[in-house]
Amino acid sequence: MAQRLYITGTDTGVGKTRVSTALLHALRRQGSHAAGMKPVASGCHWTPEGWRNDDAVALQVASEPFPDYDLVNPFALTTPTAPTIAAQKAGIVVELPPILAAYRSLRQLAESMVVEGVGGWLAPLADELDQSDLVRALDLDVVLVVGMRLGCLSHARLTARAIREDGCRLIGWVANTVVEPLDYADEYFVAVQQAMAAPCLGRIPFLPEASATEVAAFLRLPG
Repeated sequence: MAQRLYITGTDTGVGKTRVSTALLHALRRQGSHAAGMKPVASGCHWTPEGWRNDDAVALQVASEPFPDYDLVNPFALTTPTAPTIAAQKAGIVVELPPILAAYRSLRQLAESMVVEGVGGWLAPLADELDQSDLVRALDLDVVLVVGMRLGCLSHARLTARAIREDGCRLIGWVANTVVEPLDYADEYFVAVQQAMAAPCLGRIPFLPEASATEVAAFLRLPG
């Protein structure tokens, strides 16, 4: 079954790229052509091929068939900071139409899509463009990555509430262990699970060096 997913997080640095690439491998494992996308990425470095962002490259590599980088990451911003600030520093206006065009081109290559957001849910893509605007425009289902660390229960509940209030569909969440050891890890997991109306799609242990294929073993696809 084709999936069209938007991966958001409770904060920055909670493992959105890790989950996104793992989901791409899981989709490919079930026989689906799947393409990843990072519409707006800040913190890019110069290469002979042009500006590249490591997270976007990871999504490109995890995709099948292999897409052009410009489709994966239409807005590559150099400064490693919030996209609104990075775009301002670069003199770039991040707008919805180029993102929609790139998404349509990727959809011609793959029936399943995994689109990774920026920071937490309420981090804007541009001054007048929220992530919820993009999700609604592309009609994507939202998967929330919960960084399992102190404060995760509040962050998970607040983010889930904001997603619902923005009129978007939260269809699942993933517990990603970002610190080790986390005191009362099992209790935190149960607490978040009980607080979330959406199902848990996986619990990833603290495996900082694991490949996307290895992480995929801890996930189940929604639906």
